Amino acid sequence: MPLAIGILELSSIAAGYLVQDGMLKAADVKLLVARTICPGKYMIVVGGNVSAVQTALDTGERLAAGFQVDKIFLPNVDPQLFPSLTGSVELPQTKGKALGIIETFSSSSIVWAADAAAKAANVTLLRVHIAMAVGGKGFLLLCGDVGAVKAAIAAGIEEIKDAGILVNHVVISNASEELFKDYI
Repeated sequence: MPLAIGILELSSIAAGYLVQDGMLKAADVKLLVARTICPGKYMIVVGGNVSAVQTALDTGERLAAGFQVDKIFLPNVDPQLFPSLTGSVELPQTKGKALGIIETFSSSSIVWAADAAAKAANVTLLRVHIAMAVGGKGFLLLCGDVGAVKAAIAAGIEEIKDAGILVNHVVISNASEELFKDYI
């Protein structure tokens, strides 16, 4: 079954709670992220099958009543996105020694880059971080062999390059074990 991720960003926290409730009641979706983000906005991220996520987003847009800032619908996503958004990734034993990072100005746009990166090469998507305590930015962390990490980072950048939201990207070829300590 194809999976999808939907994101709504709202300029009102109160509207965010109302929209979140409506989205969850409208369709069988899993709430992946729901929280306040900088500067004083609210973000809702849901996942599930493509039609359910589309239904939830349609309901959310209707309920947003002028407070909608952004909407992202990502159908047919790489399954690695779900655990990387919720912080439930375990580091594989054969992780490789390279660590790749992409950082974006836009919080939700990092999801586009993460999906493209995960689909492009044999890497483990460790984390997709959207907005919390980073000034509204987004970033991703992935690992694998150096060549795979470079290919994945290039694909992620390619996906978002025309939007003008890339802050920085790096590939650390022989990353120290300490950089992976959250996942060991």
